Amino acid sequence: MPAPVLPPVTDQAERLISLGATGAFTPDALRSEAAALPDRPGLLVVGGLRPSELAPLMRRADRPGFVVEDMTDVDDFAPVAEVPDAAVWLLADPDRGDLLANASPAEADARFTQDGRTPMLLTEGVQWVLQAPEVLERNSCFMTIGSRVRRPSGRFDARTPAVWISGGTGRDGRERKDAAKVGWCWWNNRHTWLGFGSGSARLAG
Repeated sequence: MPAPVLPPVTDQAERLISLGATGAFTPDALRSEAAALPDRPGLLVVGGLRPSELAPLMRRADRPGFVVEDMTDVDDFAPVAEVPDAAVWLLADPDRGDLLANASPAEADARFTQDGRTPMLLTEGVQWVLQAPEVLERNSCFMTIGSRVRRPSGRFDARTPAVWISGGTGRDGRERKDAAKVGWCWWNNRHTWLGFGSGSARLAG
């Protein structure tokens, strides 16, 4: 499906304020930051927000979102894509990457480099779902390969984060069926139902 049409960033700021997802900003400060961003379509992103705190704010099927139980280090997934030196920015032209479904994260990353796009961060992906829950569809969700965990050895962890819909099985629990969830996949694996979130640029005010 085409990417959901996002409201103006000033309206997106009000949405985050209503959810209490403003980070270190007061409501008025976030409004001011949002108003200073470039006037073009895109996703308002507040930097420094923890995925563990954002995930429960997602709502789907009248259920709160969650992080899978074996991802206790979810907040350690840090940006590997270039991020502005700013606390708030605009992710221009966010896309779910359906055309890359069944590619591996490594292949998708190479495609983004070729096409001049930037992979979505995990926190961007969750904030996208906060603004547009309909971006998650059964059998059409997305990875956020702009965030990874670097081990003490300097090598990347083999996992890559993703945002999708719980089937209510296993440790998720039946009560979470159809809820939005943050989980992980292996870097070299392919999934027919997962695209790759990306944007055309990150723009600060």
